[in-house]
Amino acid sequence: MARLLRSFLFVPGNNKRFIDKAKSLNADIICLDLEDSVPVNEKESARQLVSDALNTRSEFAGEVYVRTNSFYSGLVQDDLKAIVQQGINGIVIPKVNDANEAFELSKLISNLEHDRSIKEGTIEMMPSIESAKGVVNAYKIASASPRVSALVFGVFDFLFDMGLEHVEDGIEYSYARAKVPVDARAAGVYAIDSIWQNIEDINGLIRDATTGMKLGYKGKSIIHPSQIEPVHKIFVPNKEEVEWAKKVVDALSDAMRQGKGAVRLEGKMIDAVHYKRAKALLDVIREKA
Repeated sequence: MARLLRSFLFVPGNNKRFIDKAKSLNADIICLDLEDSVPVNEKESARQLVSDALNTRSEFAGEVYVRTNSFYSGLVQDDLKAIVQQGINGIVIPKVNDANEAFELSKLISNLEHDRSIKEGTIEMMPSIESAKGVVNAYKIASASPRVSALVFGVFDFLFDMGLEHVEDGIEYSYARAKVPVDARAAGVYAIDSIWQNIEDINGLIRDATTGMKLGYKGKSIIHPSQIEPVHKIFVPNKEEVEWAKKVVDALSDAMRQGKGAVRLEGKMIDAVHYKRAKALLDVIREKA
């Protein structure tokens, strides 16, 4: 595995000004949100704004994901119909409780990929773990579909589900927060840490992100551009990721010179998407050298 997931910036999908601004930001992933930040009466207009933004995918500096509404919301099918198109890298599914939800949503995405002439499996999926049931089932959720590339931990909905209040030391969610990256690693996928809500408290963000990094998270969900650089300084690719990135770039450089678009490397199929991600990781390492 070799890619940058240091910063996962959520952008309200109903705010065109914020979406346009996000195009120039250097977050590793921009996630256009159709869920919590969008009132019910603005869901349809937000879908249209997000769809329009995906049509201008080349204007975004980083990868582009969309967070839909949850499996049981009654809204997710309309969300997927609006956003499954060329230009989207992945979809965040909130409040996933078990593997069946992830499996069924993956099937819906596959059907839409087929109908829209998109290669099956192109669009990644990141289930968000936000409940006691989700924490218990995290490994099975991460293993539910080959398109699952990461688990996201959602602390505030988890606390609500548990009937707990958020406090500074984090003891009330420490078990759940520690379990998610272990289950993700066991399933061969990444884990992305939850948000730091106080955008004025950069020192608090740094402390919280450092804890997440030590627990095995590869990046952090963020909600403001000012949080990008602090988390980038904390989530640095490790030696294993750097070595794999070098192998990917070398193998695909040779393949592309021979006119090939994909190649097998140590039992895994890699293509132009993997090349782009690996090269971005190596560029970051060179910048820090």
